[in-house]
Amino acid sequence: MMKQKDKIEDEIKQLTQILTMNGVGMNDPLVDTEGFPINSIDVYQVRHARHGIICLQNDHKAIMKQIENGLQGYYSSAGAQVNVQDIEMKSEPASRPVAHETPFAKVTLVTPGSPAEFAGLREGDGIVEFGSVNFTNFKNITDIAFVVQHSEGAPVNLKLKRVERFVTAQLVPRRWQGKGLLGCNIEAL
Repeated sequence: MMKQKDKIEDEIKQLTQILTMNGVGMNDPLVDTEGFPINSIDVYQVRHARHGIICLQNDHKAIMKQIENGLQGYYSSAGAQVNVQDIEMKSEPASRPVAHETPFAKVTLVTPGSPAEFAGLREGDGIVEFGSVNFTNFKNITDIAFVVQHSEGAPVNLKLKRVERFVTAQLVPRRWQGKGLLGCNIEAL
């Protein structure tokens, strides 16, 4: 399943490069104010890439759910024990074991009125999981940027370490009046 996930992520990156080469994102208009196609954009190629990205994102969500279920089964059968009193759960059942406990990044700033503030992030929170990114597969901060870019408008599950307890949150990357899609600064540890 991890090979399938990696293959899907590579295909999304390739299709995203097509959008970047044309100077557009997933939601930018392909026609001018009069309704004519913009000359500098290969409309057919961009529409095909957007469609492919949307399909692959759905496939990615499905494979990540399968991986998550597999990990839950593995850790529950491996006898992983968790002190439930140390975990604050917002959206997950209390019986779910903690698979990852090591933060790989830290929230250094949360802008008021931002999606990050709305999700409950606080300065100093250690990021244990950011969608599919965790300590075991984190390479650099662009891994988080990749998840954010491909999750605009969709909730991303986070696991945070706040002081000595774990907190879960759902962050929806979206456009807002401030800079970026999150409204927070994240630094690698």
